[in-house]
Order: sequence, then C-alpha cells, then structure tokens
Amino acid sequence: MCVLCCVAKRKPFSWWSLLLCVCVADMALGQVRYSIPEEMATGSLVGNIIQDLGLDVKRLKSGRARIFTEDGSEYIGLNAEKGTLVVSKRIDREELCKQVSPCSLHFQIILENPMELHRIDVEITDINDNAPFFSKKEYGFQVIESALPGARYSLESARDPDVAHNTIQTYKLNPTDNFKLNVVSRPDGTKYIEMVLHASLDREKQEEHKLTLTAFDGGNPQKSGSIKINVIVLDANDNAPVFSQSVYRVTVPENASRGTVILKVTATDNDKGTNEEVVYSFSQHTDSASSLFIMDPHTGEMTVGGVLDYEKVKQYEVDIEATDKGGLTDTSKVIIEVTDLNDNAPAISIISLSNPIPEDSTPGTVIAMLNIKDLDSGRNGQIKCFISSDLPFKIKSSSTNFYSLISDDVLDRETVPEHNITITAMDEGSPPYSTNKTINLRISDVNDHAPMFPQQIVTAFITENNSPGMSLLSVKATDNDSGNNARISYFLEDSHLNGMSASAYFSVNAESGDILAVRSFDYESTKQFSIRVKAQDGGSPPLSSNVTVKILIQDQNDNPPQVLYPVQTGGSVVAEMVPRSADVGYLVTKVVAVDVDSGQNAWLSYKLQKATDRALFEVGLQNGEIRTIRQVTDKDTVKQRLTVIVEDNGQPSRSATVIVNVAVADSFPEVLSEFTDFPHDKEYNDNLTFYLVLALAVVSFLFITCLVVIISVKIYRWRRERLFYKSSGNLPVIPYYPPLYADVGGTGTLKQAFSCEVYGTTDSRKNNIKCAQPFSQGTLGVDHSDTRTVPRHKTESETMLTEVSSISILTAMPSNTYSSTNPADFKNNTHY
Repeated sequence: MCVLCCVAKRKPFSWWSLLLCVCVADMALGQVRYSIPEEMATGSLVGNIIQDLGLDVKRLKSGRARIFTEDGSEYIGLNAEKGTLVVSKRIDREELCKQVSPCSLHFQIILENPMELHRIDVEITDINDNAPFFSKKEYGFQVIESALPGARYSLESARDPDVAHNTIQTYKLNPTDNFKLNVVSRPDGTKYIEMVLHASLDREKQEEHKLTLTAFDGGNPQKSGSIKINVIVLDANDNAPVFSQSVYRVTVPENASRGTVILKVTATDNDKGTNEEVVYSFSQHTDSASSLFIMDPHTGEMTVGGVLDYEKVKQYEVDIEATDKGGLTDTSKVIIEVTDLNDNAPAISIISLSNPIPEDSTPGTVIAMLNIKDLDSGRNGQIKCFISSDLPFKIKSSSTNFYSLISDDVLDRETVPEHNITITAMDEGSPPYSTNKTINLRISDVNDHAPMFPQQIVTAFITENNSPGMSLLSVKATDNDSGNNARISYFLEDSHLNGMSASAYFSVNAESGDILAVRSFDYESTKQFSIRVKAQDGGSPPLSSNVTVKILIQDQNDNPPQVLYPVQTGGSVVAEMVPRSADVGYLVTKVVAVDVDSGQNAWLSYKLQKATDRALFEVGLQNGEIRTIRQVTDKDTVKQRLTVIVEDNGQPSRSATVIVNVAVADSFPEVLSEFTDFPHDKEYNDNLTFYLVLALAVVSFLFITCLVVIISVKIYRWRRERLFYKSSGNLPVIPYYPPLYADVGGTGTLKQAFSCEVYGTTDSRKNNIKCAQPFSQGTLGVDHSDTRTVPRHKTESETMLTEVSSISILTAMPSNTYSSTNPADFKNNTHY
C-alpha cells in the first residue's frame, strides 16, 4: 500500500518541495520499507507502524518497544505514544552513503513479552543540497605553441556529492576562441572532461589565456561551480605522451603489505630527446588514494603505501598522469579492487535478555535475542551459531544476523540453580574465526517442593510432674526451594486428646519447631499422647507436610504403696487367729499392697518393722505373706502386734505401714477376753467423744422442737373442736391419731427409721445393738466402744449413724432391760 508521507522544504530553497510516496511491503515477513528525503526536520513523520505492522499502542507499551540498529545510529526515533516513526536527528545522505545509491537505513523494532522482531528499511532519497565544486580555485596549463588543433588537455572533473539527476550534468568553458570542451565516456561508464585545442596558438600574439570552467548539476533549482584555468603558451614540444591503456584494473588482497607492487603503467611519447622523457604522477585531484598508494615517477610502478581494509573501502579509483618535458600530458584511470580475506571474527551482541527465568518456564520460552555479524563477505561472513548439546537450551535463527536463545527442556532450580551458556559463533572462512559469548543464566525458584520431615513418626519422652512450658523436642523439616518458598512455619494440628483440644496440652513454636508442654502431666492418668505437627512453607500457594509426634510420659515415684489388706479402721481391731497347734511355716495372713506407679517404682518389698515377738513371725520380702518361723507354744502371748512396712523400688523410695493384730488362741472366747483391753487410739477416742456429744445435742434439740410442735398442734386442734362444738354440737366425735406414729399393736411407738433391736442391761457399759454378722475363719472384728459392735467394712459415717440411733433408743428404754453375754440369748430380747 502507498501512503503520502510528507512534503519536505529546505530553508535555502523554500520554493522547492518534494512529494514522497511511502511504500510498505513484505508485511508477512515482518519487514516494512519507507522512503523519505534527506535533510528532513527533526520530529518529521516517517511512518505509522501501528497501521503498517498491525500493532496497537498498548502492545507497544507492554512490549517496551524500542529501536535497535547494528551500527548504533539514532537517525530514526520511535514515538510509542502514537505508534509512529519520526526523524530524531539530521540525515545527510551524502555523509551517510556518499555515492552509494540507493541509500537506506536498516533497523529493527523489538517487542518483548512475547519477543517480536520487525525489520524496517528507510530509503533516504537525495535532494539537490550540494553544488558542484572543484578541488582548486585555479588550474594552470602550459601549451606549446606548436600544438596542433585537436590536442587534448585533461581537466579536473568537478565533484558533487549528490546523485542521479542532482549530480553534475554539464560543463561549460568560456571563452571558446582557442579551446573547446569535450566530455569523454570511459568503458566503465564514468566520464571525464578534457580541453581540446581547435585553433592554433601564437605565443607572440597572446602568451597567456584565461578560461573559466563551470560545472552544472541537474537539480531544480540548478546549482553550479567553477574553476579558473590559466593557459601558458610554450614553445617546441608538439607530441604528448600516450598511456597504453585508458583504464587499468588491478586486484589487491586486503592484507597486502607496504611496498607491494600492484601495477606498472607505461606511456609513450613520439618526441625525441628530452621531450620524450615521461614523468608519472597521480592526478592533482586524487586525494585519499595518494596516502595509500605510491607511484614511482620514473618506472610507473604503483606500490602499496598504507593499510588496506576491505571492510572499510572495497575499491579505489586513482587518476594518473604522464607528462613529458614539454608539459604535454596524458591521463588514465587505475581501478584498484580490494579482495576480502577472513580477518574478522564474528561479533555477538545481546540485545535482549530475560535473567533470571522461573524454573517452571515451558520449553520454547525465549530467553535472549542476539545479533551476530561478521564484517567479512562471502563465505568469510557466513556464520554458524551453536551451544553445547548438554544444555536444556537451543539457538534458533529468527532472521538474518538475528538469533533467539530458547529453552528446550524442563528446568529444575533444585538440580541446577544456574547455567553458564556459552554461545559460539563461527564463520566459514579458511581458516575459520570464532567468537564465544557466555551468559550466566540464573533459574528463579518456584514453590514446587513441600517441606519434608526426616521421619514420619517421632517419639519424645517426658517425665511426669513436669513444669509447664518445658521443651519436649524440636521437629525440623527441610524444603529444597529457596527464599520465602523455603521459609518453614510449624503448626499444631487441631485434634482432641482426652476430650480436650491438643492445644490445651502442647504448643509448637512456629519458627523453631520446638514442642512445649502447656501443662503438667500425670503418668497414672495418661501414659502417652499422639499429636500431628504441620510444616508449611511461605510459598504461594503454600505447601505443607505432617509429622506424627508420639509423646511418652515417663513415670516418677510420686505415689506411695497402698495397702489393700488387711484394711485399717479407726475404731476396730483386725485380728488374725493362729492356733497354738500351728506348725512352722503356718500362713497367718498375707499383706496385699499396690503401687499405681509403674516399672521399678511399683516393685514392692515387705519387711517386718516391729513385732511383739520377732522370733515367732516373718514376712515374705516379695509376696508379703506372714508365716510362723517356729512352733507356737503355750508360753506365747495371745495378743501379737506386727508392724509391716511396704516399700517401693523408686528413687527415693516411698513406703506405707500396716498393723496386723494376731491372736494366738484355740477358742473364740479367749480371743474376746484378751482383745477387749486393747488400748484405743487417743485421737480416735477424742473424735468419738466429740461426735457423741454433738449427736446428743442434736437429738435433744430435735426432741424439744417436736414436743413444742405437738403441744402447739394439740392446743390448735382443741380450740377448733371447741369452736366446732359451739357451732354444731350434733356432729360425732372423730378420734385423732398423731402422725408418723405406729399403732399400739404394731412394732412400737418409734418412727420406722429408728426401729431396731436393742439389748439392754443394768450395766451401761454392756448395752449393745445387735448387728450380727458371721465371723470369717481366722478373723475376728471386736468393737471396744461402749455402745456397739460393727462389721469391719463399715465406714466411720455409718458407725456414727449407728451410734446416734443407739443413743436415741437408749433414752427411751425402760429400766427393766435384759442382759446376757451369750449370743444365743439375743433372740429372746424385746423389740422396740
């Protein structure tokens, strides 16, 4: 498509304008071509890449669009806000390309995310901004007067940096009385001018001729430049030298050393003597070539006098002259072509690099864009680019001299955190040159690894009765990721232990993983706990894993042994009977004790601490069995009191004592007569007296209260009856029975709750309540209180209730009570 780009105006020529057609082509290949005239004002529009490349402003901004030129020039700028290319600095086509036509600027527009490359070619068209000029203001000739019409004299050609029709088109010589101008075309298409004598000279008439040579270009407006020519008429020599060739061509390698002969020119002169001697020289208007080449004036040999570089100048054109002694000259042109050698290594430039890249980048991700160029030509400038095949990357050519480094496999930072990618560019010259460029590519971390515990189950031990806040153990997890992805926090998973939340027993330090006990533990209540600790990293999203922690409570010797048998009571004496006929080893009884601790803390040993007769009994160290160690004799006392101590094996050990009363007798009455005088515990007697007094006071208070209530009710009913009789004397009399009292024909006049069998005597110390219970073999329970005999298994509170009941009943007993010491007589006693 064609777009009207601009109309450029130069200040010196405001009347001149140029209509420019901008053509955009090769869009399918990502290439656009524009054409603009030189000397456009800074900021002038070059083209609209949004329309021509099918992009939009958002893509330019998000892709950070920028211009890349291989030579670093900044003639064209990019306006990312409008999506246009503009002139960023003055463009002089002659300075940029000299005589090369067409003259073009080549650059690329680079976009990122994703990376794109668009080639832009901008052709710089010429305008007539340079006038023809000559290297000198004056030029002198010596012409012999004998010169015949048709004699030719080479003139310096004017130069015009412009090209095409803007360069030199015509020359004009003034005056033309004796000389006329002739434009000669060479076989290679170049032109040169010469002055031709068309009328004979007469030194006597005019010794010097002053001419003006003017060169005109073809621009609009037309420009010109002139030079003055002074012709001095000489005498004699009428033949000019003639070169053997009008154009000499020679090729020279760019590595030719100084003094190398590249060409020998020859010119002949038909004159004789000194007039045929020819001197060779460079033409006066040969400028730069004269510093690189040397002409021998006598032999015509041309040698190398400087350093040649094919990459800078590929061809030289040198004008040479042959002059005889009479001043006659002939001119020729030497075209020197410099041949290329492989003397330049490829140059690698990184124009874009993504570093670091995430480890989850998919294969095919563009990592870097490279520009690789070789200043040599032909095969010497053809490049092969490659990297090591062991790397998960590859090089891909995107366009001429441009390459992309892309990923070719899955990346793993934990395996290889960074890659040193050496890019090798090698040309195809002989011998080949190569260049290496190393990119240190870092792989950034992605949270793709969960924290890992070294063990799935961890066991910790803690002694019971620990102090709250005590550290049990520390769990540690590792994460192969890095940074926040490897920052691990520890949490106690919510669960229930013994009906309570796990956090009520334990806590976990989120940073260190230390597990702390929140409370003190009791081995006898709970022997072990099982909790789960979660390790979570700081990634997004976070990853986690769990470890099971088994916490075993270790026992301490914090519980003394407990005696289960014989049972120790406060008021009764447990007596074990041993017949006098018992043999050695007779089993009297067995002390049974337990310890709620465990292990060696629960290993119990039994020892006899005190005994009435140590020579008669022994206690088994391990089983607590009390046995006789000799034959029982008649001399042994009936009452035997043994104190047994039970010790555990803890450190320090704990113990308990039990008193075992043994009766050495063959009959029960003998036992009763002996054990009635057993002394009581003072504390027990004091407590019993206190409870009896308290019970008596309570019962008295209740009795008085009931008496007052009954009298009050009686009076109240009597008054109502009186009122009733007064109001209606005809009603029958209803008998009244007090509540809660039994009938006379029943079991008595006491409340049912206090009804029991009472055995009374005149001796208050013999008054008893019958609560008969059969005796077990070898065991006798004897009560030494004044009021009762109770079984061994009754508690103190039950005993107290029985005592209170006894006292209540005794207060209502008649004086004629029945007394008997024979248990068989108890059946005939009166019930109350």
